[in-house]
Amino acid sequence: MPGLLGKKIGMTSVFSADGKNVPCTVIEVGPCVVTQVKTVEKDGYEALQLGFVEKKDKHTTKPMAGHFKKAGVKPQRYLAEFKFDGEHKAGEEFTVELLNNVEFVDVIGTSKGKGFQGVVKRHGFGGVGQTTHGQDDRQRAPGSIGACSYPAKVFKGMRMAGQMGNKRCTAQNLQVIKVLPENNLLMVKGSVPGSKGSIVIIEM
Repeated sequence: MPGLLGKKIGMTSVFSADGKNVPCTVIEVGPCVVTQVKTVEKDGYEALQLGFVEKKDKHTTKPMAGHFKKAGVKPQRYLAEFKFDGEHKAGEEFTVELLNNVEFVDVIGTSKGKGFQGVVKRHGFGGVGQTTHGQDDRQRAPGSIGACSYPAKVFKGMRMAGQMGNKRCTAQNLQVIKVLPENNLLMVKGSVPGSKGSIVIIEM
């Protein structure tokens, strides 16, 4: 599946043709440069490795510096692989104009980390509901997590308190509102995972 790398700028809203206020996310997409062409003969599969955001030579390790030098491109901060149709070569550049005729995209990102959270916030539990007869300290407790003698264990996947967020997740079928090639910007309907300035992957 072809795609591009981008950076989440933030959220705004636009008015649709029928006058509705549509919330949308602004993403800076590309330019992405081809840093490696993978082939079946050499790598076992076909893909293009794309780089996004240039970085200084002094911040690049020697192996990666050699990798970029072989491709004839400047060192890139972020790399990702995509499947593209047709013939392509190292050094080729893809911009947001690739999305001009695309109606819907998937956006992959890392969700905001919330730290260690209880079951009410993490899973939407309702709590015990009772606030008298010694229950005032159990309002946000999970309740029973299993029987005692049988099965004498806690089943795998039981919803409990724990780390929330900071996971790779995908927002699917987001409508493309507008493409602004002069500023390398893409506007999609709704929200996408991650905080402002985080790196996202846009798949077509």
